[in-house]
Amino acid sequence: MHVPACDTAQQDIQSFSLALEEALLPQADYDVDHWLYVPNCYCDYRYILGTRGSRPLICVGINPSTAAPNDLDNTLKSVERIALGNGYDSFIMFNVYAQRATRPDDMEKVCNPALHQENMAAFRWALEQTKTGAPAIWAAWGAIIEKRSYLAHCLRDMVEIGNDLGTCWYSAGARSKKGHPHHPLYLRKDSGLDPFDVNSYISSCL
Repeated sequence: MHVPACDTAQQDIQSFSLALEEALLPQADYDVDHWLYVPNCYCDYRYILGTRGSRPLICVGINPSTAAPNDLDNTLKSVERIALGNGYDSFIMFNVYAQRATRPDDMEKVCNPALHQENMAAFRWALEQTKTGAPAIWAAWGAIIEKRSYLAHCLRDMVEIGNDLGTCWYSAGARSKKGHPHHPLYLRKDSGLDPFDVNSYISSCL
């Protein structure tokens, strides 16, 4: 369980570029040739957690919980399983908002623009890791996107970046009555990916 110690606006937020530079250095507790973990230590926010490869599936949830390299939670285990099962060689777990909170109700009430800006830098970098073909994004945030009004604005910024880089969006499993994509937990291990029109989703569901 992770409950935020305070709002991220009260903390010094490390830039994604600096956090990435440190995360690429050898680490004592995990193999950097296998794992991507930015920042590379446990704190109240996380930009990226995933594995290395040339064709990653980029899964987008709402916000991080407690997972770390060599210690994936059930959601991340499902993400990795479905990524590999659909022909990708790696996965990157990304989130609409970077603040850690096991319970979405504990997320801060107001968006921290500095944290959001660095999270978008991380998102662009993640998309650029696809070496062949278009970057593949798995929309997997569920109805939790309704928890905070700022989440829809954060997602719109992500979609703009994705549009610039020619991404392909997918969902897995049944969508909600409102059209929200299914969360990775509780999906069948052999779940396939379906095309997801994220631009229509934003205009009609958010």
